[in-house]
Order: sequence, then C-alpha cells, then structure tokens
Amino acid sequence: MPMHSFGENSPQVDDTAWIAPTATLIGNVSVSADAVVMFGAVLRADRDAITLGPGSNLQDNVVVHGDPSFPAHIGAGVSVGHAAVVHGATIGDNCLVGMSATVLNGAVIGEGSLIAAGTVILEGTIIPPGSLVAGVPGKIRRELTSDEREGIVANALGYQNLARRYRDLGI
Repeated sequence: MPMHSFGENSPQVDDTAWIAPTATLIGNVSVSADAVVMFGAVLRADRDAITLGPGSNLQDNVVVHGDPSFPAHIGAGVSVGHAAVVHGATIGDNCLVGMSATVLNGAVIGEGSLIAAGTVILEGTIIPPGSLVAGVPGKIRRELTSDEREGIVANALGYQNLARRYRDLGI
C-alpha cells in the first residue's frame, strides 16, 4: 500500500487495521485498531490531520482530506460508502455516510446518524445524533429507528469481517 510522509508527518496504522494495496495514505494520518481502508481510497493529510477510529471503514474510492484548521475526524464504528468525500469534517461514532455523499469543512455529524447516498453536507453544518439526512443541501428528514441504528453497527462489523478474509488470503 502506498504510504507517504509529508514533511515531518508519516501515516500511523495500527497492526490490526487492514489497508487495501491500492489505498493511499499521505502525511498526518492515524488509522486505529480494526479499521478498514478499501481499494482506491485516499487519505490526504498534507494540510491537517486525519484520524480514522476503531472499527471504522472507508469503502472503495473514498477521499478524506484535512484542510488548514479543519482536521478530518472519523469516529469509531463508522462506514463511509463508496466514492464519498469527507473534507475537514467530524463524523461521530456509529454513523454511515452513504455512497457519493460529501461532508464539507467544519461539519459535525452526530453519533448514530445516516447521511444518505449523494447528500451534500455544507460547511459548518451540525447534525444532531441519530438523524437521517438526505438531499442537496442535506436536510434532516427524521430520527433513525433503533433497527436502523443497529444496521449501521452491523455494516461496520461486516467490513471488519471482510477485511479478515482479505488478510487471510494474503491481500
């Protein structure tokens, strides 16, 4: 997997995390235990830090970028869907950011929320915990049910299991 230092900062990856061979990590990136970074994902911390919490996953072609004064923080048990962008934002624990969604500088997504596929969360937007958000720009549609929140947790666990299979296959 391509990992590159930027200045004095080098990516730090926990031994239990799995990083796809085509993912790229640059600069001040921290990947926690049991986290998963899938194929084509780019974590570019050349301007500010990126943290990926325990058990979280970044799916294929996700882009995470820290912007000056806007580090990107992804909490524990988070799933970020294919081709989504997290740009200088904070994603709370046990959230799901849908495919091709965009979360911009200074946005904060509350714990246990679901950002629907294709949604754009504008700069500085604060989303309360347990929210379903959809649209361009993203609007809170309703509160998630307990079953939906459990599904988010199950999704993250599924990616951890998939990563174990990749590791067992020597990938």
